[in-house]
Amino acid sequence: MGNKSLADQLGGLVYSTESGKLCPDCREPVDQCRCTELLEAERLSTLDGIVRVRREVKGRKGKGVTLLEGIPLPEASLKPMLKEFKKRCGTGGALKAGVVEIQGDHRDLLCNLLEEKGYKVKKAGG
Repeated sequence: MGNKSLADQLGGLVYSTESGKLCPDCREPVDQCRCTELLEAERLSTLDGIVRVRREVKGRKGKGVTLLEGIPLPEASLKPMLKEFKKRCGTGGALKAGVVEIQGDHRDLLCNLLEEKGYKVKKAGG
């Protein structure tokens, strides 16, 4: 471990006085970075048009959450939808890598809300 240089340990340039913060992947200034757009486009291209609604407790200390996967919208459009779902369910939630998490078991309510919006919905899991 002692053989690594400081540059190897830091993993490259992360800030430049010329352009400010830099993206660690493409080394472009953060405001010009296209990495997130490429990841978003890749995520959207793999979707089959079916929104899967499932309940999960694994890794959450026994607290259940309802996961909505496969909503064919970019993350910027998912944020207002997440806000609406949290308000209708009366609980908290989060958006992680294109997956909407709503605290608690609200599968039936969320399925109805998504069907009203015109999405094809499937309950996944047990």
